[in-house]
Amino acid sequence: MPTDNINKAASSKTKAILTSRRGREHGSMSTSVNRYDSDTDGQLPYPVRSRLNELFSQIEKEFETIYLENQSLQEKVEALQERLDSYSGVLEKHGGETQDTVDVGPSVKQPKRSSQLSQKIKTTYKASTSKIVSSFRQASPAYSVVREFTGHRDGVWEVSIARTNQSYIGTASADHSARLWDIESGQCTLQYCGHQGSVNAIRFHPSQELVLTASGDGMAHIWRAQINAPSHDTVKLHHSSGEDEIDGSEKEEAVEEQTDSKVTEISTLRTPNRELGGHMGVVIAADWMAGGSQVITASWDRTAILFDTESGDQVSMLSGHDLELTDVRAHSSQKLVVTSSKDTTFRLWDFRDPNMPVSVFQGHTQPVTTARFARQDKVVSGSDDRTVKVWDLKNMRSPIATIRLDSAINRLSVSPNQNIIAIPHDNRHIRLYDINGNRIGRLPRSNRLGHGKMVCSVDWAEENTLCNLFSCSFDRQVLGWHINLQTKE
Repeated sequence: MPTDNINKAASSKTKAILTSRRGREHGSMSTSVNRYDSDTDGQLPYPVRSRLNELFSQIEKEFETIYLENQSLQEKVEALQERLDSYSGVLEKHGGETQDTVDVGPSVKQPKRSSQLSQKIKTTYKASTSKIVSSFRQASPAYSVVREFTGHRDGVWEVSIARTNQSYIGTASADHSARLWDIESGQCTLQYCGHQGSVNAIRFHPSQELVLTASGDGMAHIWRAQINAPSHDTVKLHHSSGEDEIDGSEKEEAVEEQTDSKVTEISTLRTPNRELGGHMGVVIAADWMAGGSQVITASWDRTAILFDTESGDQVSMLSGHDLELTDVRAHSSQKLVVTSSKDTTFRLWDFRDPNMPVSVFQGHTQPVTTARFARQDKVVSGSDDRTVKVWDLKNMRSPIATIRLDSAINRLSVSPNQNIIAIPHDNRHIRLYDINGNRIGRLPRSNRLGHGKMVCSVDWAEENTLCNLFSCSFDRQVLGWHINLQTKE
């Protein structure tokens, strides 16, 4: 339909504009114009470049406005369609009863009997509808937002749960920082500012209080989480956005938040324990290998590199993808790695064999944005082709389940105990499916609930009783959800 076509075009344009920011943050790694560069950094005079930046900003805002308007229209159409389907079902049910109960009698009596049956249908239909509406009002919500984590000054690319202590989460942001948050209080306990570019991924060590971050500056850093200990520097920050990077209504909202918010002391760490270099482009993701003695990084230079964490030396370089990598995930207990790529494939690397065999999965038609392991030797992959596929490592020729959706997929998460797939979308939705591809529900989203821009990443925390799912978005927010997995939508 026309609305869907407009949504698709607007979504693609918006995502291209937003995601291009991951790698343009640092020095020679960037090929785009920076509005804060001096006149000597480029060939164009400063006034010209400033005007171009302003025009590009207006274009980006216009695309985003069109996208949001069409999403709103599409949701209204979906809601009306659902109501129409439910009403049609009730009418069909009572219509069948009418045909079964009508007697063909004398012609003089038929109009009266037909009128009585019609009135009976109306009464029954009204009662059924009232009962359905009443049940909707009385039902307790299956999904709710419990915590909001605000403070980043730019979009948040990834959220990750601490493995050693599931009362903490970590976030990676385009504002060049990573943060640790206490789930109970919702406060930031530590921010890491050691990178010179957008922080694209954050992952926790499986057994120690160490954190791994990947950045647009071409580096991956290992630094100490210091969850229970203060760091060297302490600064006072307001939980609001910087005015130098926003304008219009967003700036007014930020001023209101800054007026009402309390000044909070946040520990700041600037020096990593280990710097991992070697890539020739943006490091888009990094993860700990099983055991935590090695890490694997993925880059826009189309390679992945295996590092030794103690020495920082390269152990192996993985090449073979035809285009930029988008994500990397390591198996929690075995020496297996999956790398996702814009070349429409993801690859399984087996480090258990000295020959390191590689399996290529070719089930998607557009860039694979995410692929991660699920229990029972399965891999779940998501793509810009609007599908999520579940694969069995014992039979990799075709997926065992395919979930078809209405928007591009970002970094998904699979709950370790119940195998529930949480799927974040470009259209601001978060959908839940089981490992067999059966729909469980969709997290609510409105002006007061949910995210205002594309959802970049989600992560499960089943052991946490307060919030068991976390999501982050380019609206600069991180949300903690309580999901009642026993109640289906």
